[in-house]
Amino acid sequence: MLGTERSTLSELAKMTAASQAERTVLEEEFNWLLKEEVHAVLKQLQDILKEASRRFSMPSPGLEGQLKQENFILGSSTMDQVKGVLTLQGEALTQAIQDARNHVNQALQLLSSRDESYHFKTGAEVNKLMDAVMLQLTRARNRLTTPASMTLPELAASGLMKMFTPPMPGDVMVNFYINLSKLCLTVYQLHVLQPNTTKNFKSAGSSVLHNPGAMFEYNNTKFEVSHVHKVECVVPWLNDTLVFFTISLQLCQQLKDKCVLRQR
Repeated sequence: MLGTERSTLSELAKMTAASQAERTVLEEEFNWLLKEEVHAVLKQLQDILKEASRRFSMPSPGLEGQLKQENFILGSSTMDQVKGVLTLQGEALTQAIQDARNHVNQALQLLSSRDESYHFKTGAEVNKLMDAVMLQLTRARNRLTTPASMTLPELAASGLMKMFTPPMPGDVMVNFYINLSKLCLTVYQLHVLQPNTTKNFKSAGSSVLHNPGAMFEYNNTKFEVSHVHKVECVVPWLNDTLVFFTISLQLCQQLKDKCVLRQR
């Protein structure tokens, strides 16, 4: 009976020692993750996002004579076969692109705030940083994948109407926006509603694309959209940028998963 108890105690001691050794190995692996692998991933993220930010790069002030000019040939997939050529120069970027660039730069600032000399103490600290970076990247991606809705008066008052040379005719409004990797241009032909025809007037709400028949009031004049033409083209560097966002978000999530798994 005594021999059996001693044997059992010996087995328990071996199991305890093995369990302690396993915990020690796991702790060493986790410390290595916090010290080495986390910073390697942060460096990789910075490299990817710097490349994405470079795609959004804007000329420096005072270099107007050296501005890069981009020409886009936009076409329609409908039977109308409408085509257009849009030249973007200098600050003629849509608000969506500017917002996306700002979110990328904010993500880069978060990553650069933890250089290689910084020592992460817990997995929760890493996850907090990854959550903040992922939030900025998700917002940047959403600005390129979810076009903003606008009312027709908002569109009429926007800076878009002042960006064209020569100026647009008074009976035409335009809107251009980013949808995924495409640059979309919508042209609205308008006609003024006479006072005796406005009894059924109903102002249209907010939308990405307004249909013929939509009505609105601007500067005390009532208008109706008579025709709508939409053209678009693929912008390769926008597609590249969306790929960069996807890869970066995956890297962030993988690092979060490792921290959770190894901390258990």
